[in-house]
Order: sequence, then C-alpha cells, then structure tokens
Amino acid sequence: MLVVVIVGGIGAAIGTASSRVAPEALPSVSVTPFAPAPDATMVPDPSAAPSLPLTILAYPDAAQALTDLAGIPVKGRAPKTGYDRVGDFGTAWKDVDHNGCDTRNDILARDLTSAELSGPCKVISGVLADPYTAKTIHFVRGNTTSTLVQIDHMVALSNAWQTGAQQLTQDQRVALANDPVNLMAVDGATNSSKGDGDTATWLPPNKAIRCTYVSRQVTVKAKYHLWVTAAEHDAMVRILGAC
Repeated sequence: MLVVVIVGGIGAAIGTASSRVAPEALPSVSVTPFAPAPDATMVPDPSAAPSLPLTILAYPDAAQALTDLAGIPVKGRAPKTGYDRVGDFGTAWKDVDHNGCDTRNDILARDLTSAELSGPCKVISGVLADPYTAKTIHFVRGNTTSTLVQIDHMVALSNAWQTGAQQLTQDQRVALANDPVNLMAVDGATNSSKGDGDTATWLPPNKAIRCTYVSRQVTVKAKYHLWVTAAEHDAMVRILGAC
C-alpha cells in the first residue's frame, strides 16, 4: 500500500511497513523535495477553529496504522547514554534534499498558508492552523517571534535514539531528523511541553489530530526499523482503536 502525501501540490509516495527495506538498504537521504507554497486560499478565519492543511491529513488511516504497528517489535527502551542531538542526527536544519532551502523553511512553506518568502526559501510570515491546539497562529519571523512556531519531530529524536536509531548509520539518522513525514509546524509552547515524550506520555491537546499524529509516528517507526515500548504500543492501540 502506498500513502500519498500532498506537498505543495505535488504527490509523493511513501511506503508503509509492508514495503520496508532492511536498515542497511535505507537511502542516505529520505526526504521529499518541496516547492514553496503559493498564496493559499484556505486562510483560517480567526473567529473559527482553523482547518488542517491537506499535508497533515493525508496519512494512513487508523486501520492501516494498526496493521503496520503489528509489525513493529515491542522492546524495552535502551539507555540514553551517548545521545548527542547534533553529533547523532546532524545540525538543525540541513538542506538534505538539495533544493537550496533548509528543512525548517521547507516545512514552514509546506504547513503555513499565505506564506510570504524573502528570496526562494526564507519564510518571513504566514498563518498556521496549529494542529496541536486548534489555534490560529500568525507567524512573523524575528528574534522574539520565530519560536512561536516550532517544527516538531513527532517521533522525538531522543526517543528514536532509545528505540533503535543507535543501530542506524549517520546518514540514515540525518534522514530521519529531516524527513517531512516526521515533521510538523506547531505551536512552540505546546511542542516544548512535549519534550521527548512518546504516545504513552504525551498527546496533542487537540483530540482531533491524535489519530493522524499516532499514525504518523507508526509510519516513522516502521520506516526506520525502530521499535516501541510496551506502554507506547498499548497507547497507540488505544488511540488508533478509537479513531
């Protein structure tokens, strides 16, 4: 089964667990090229709950995610000893797809509506329909305002490190850290509250996004041959089973 991801109007096919390859065969760079988002017509009405962008919604349904989850090993979490965000996963943010734009600007251009760019890459403003809080956030780049919108790793990198990423190559870990399937522009304060939590310890306050959020975590864990803890597995089954 292929899962179609809508990015800047371009469909990109991403394999689910049924099409996984051995870790040593994973590509050194596993990201989808982006085109800067044009001015969109779905600017959220500030007086209403924002609509989620297509890029957030176009991921496995709960039934498929449960099928994929059944193929992910359940193990205890490995020690965090030796974890180094930059040393293990590369600096934030790289231009791993060689489109001339770093990953943060790629994701901002993908997830914001009415995005305004300075040059071909630098997103200076836009509107975020925040999936984690259902709030509308007006993003403006600046020393004190840029952090209002952060890019979340849905599978946190330290969690990935403790559930199998230690066994990946450096190139594979850099690919994971910059993979658009694992990234979402979100409310900065809410992202900070998540820390490195997994499904068992943290879920987005907005219940409407939880099925998609957990489905994408399953996709990432399957794609990079990571495992889940027993508590994480049970929480994923509980969320997906109620979708």
